[in-house]
Amino acid sequence: MKRLFLLMSIVLVMASCESKKEEVPVFSASKMLDLSTAKTKEISKDLVNSNAYLRNIPKGKKEWEVVGVRDWCSGFWPGVLWYAYEHSGDEFLRKEAERFTDPIREIAFTPADNHDIGFMVYCSYGNGYRLTGNEDYKKVLLSAADTLATLYNPKVGSILSWPGMVEKFGHNTIIDNMMNLELLFWAAKNGGSNELYDIAESHAQVTMDYIVRPDNAVYHVAGFDAETGEFVKGYTHQGYADESMWARGQTWGIYGFAIAFRETGNKEFLDTSIRLADHFLDRLPEDGIPYWDFDDPKIPNAPKDASASGVAACGLLELSGLVEDKDLKEKYFNAAKKSLEILSTKEYFSGDTNQALLLHSTGHYPNNSELDMPIIYADYYYMEALLRLKKLESKNSDLAVK
Repeated sequence: MKRLFLLMSIVLVMASCESKKEEVPVFSASKMLDLSTAKTKEISKDLVNSNAYLRNIPKGKKEWEVVGVRDWCSGFWPGVLWYAYEHSGDEFLRKEAERFTDPIREIAFTPADNHDIGFMVYCSYGNGYRLTGNEDYKKVLLSAADTLATLYNPKVGSILSWPGMVEKFGHNTIIDNMMNLELLFWAAKNGGSNELYDIAESHAQVTMDYIVRPDNAVYHVAGFDAETGEFVKGYTHQGYADESMWARGQTWGIYGFAIAFRETGNKEFLDTSIRLADHFLDRLPEDGIPYWDFDDPKIPNAPKDASASGVAACGLLELSGLVEDKDLKEKYFNAAKKSLEILSTKEYFSGDTNQALLLHSTGHYPNNSELDMPIIYADYYYMEALLRLKKLESKNSDLAVK
């Protein structure tokens, strides 16, 4: 009897374990897009002012803090709405996306005061034009590209990122700016001047030469003499130290150089994206989500940056479609999917915690700004990566069937 009781107990324990295993939800890009789209729609129903753009949610609060149209993050909320519309086809979401996109128009037709025109206009009008073909959106995009190009300094060969920081850094070019080149490349192919292509290619070259370090990490900022074009110094303004590895900056580089290769065919840009990606993946902590800076001495008691994981997932999926080696394709695809799986767990996906999609992003740690909180660009790149993954998995499934 004792043996029988013991055997039954073992069977029950095993059955219980199997039951618990079955209860663990299987990650699905479509399911997470369903949840994210539904939440986005509910939030938008309560937003009356279309000139107020979601930015962050401070600790202890549930609702988004908002900023004006000229904030560098203004394009991300309409971008989230466009992605939600793309996934669902819901006309309400299309109208909401249009409502929050329209005020950003002014950025394209007023003098440039920073490089973020790409983030502001391409994430909103760019997605809108891609999904609707609205010809007025195209005019705004072309004007925005021309406006961004006014910040180009031919003596340096790059775009001035922060006109307001010239006194501190000289002619400054930042790694984030790689993401804004896509607007210039797009415009050059869609009726804009060929000079826009040349500017974007030159900027990517200068960034590769001076911001990407021999250790395969990146500076945040490269400072140049505006008159001679001479490189003066590299800074990591939003990182722990100049020679440290600021997480989000690394991911801007991965994604930005992948796009630069896609648009130019310059293999040096592809090799640079690969170097940055491999270094990022090699240094990821065990739980798969980077700390805000890989070299913060307070690790493991340092804040994470979910936004960096979202940007990385987009960049890695882009990269997986560009490399020819099968093993590399699988490596970058699987790494991106793993990042999205982790971001979709209860540790990072907000659920009913607050109005955001993702928790635990870090904005500007040295400035004590937006520490360990939801930030709108984390949601934007999370949605983009989920859509990319869904399309790739669907494409691969179709090929397998054929």
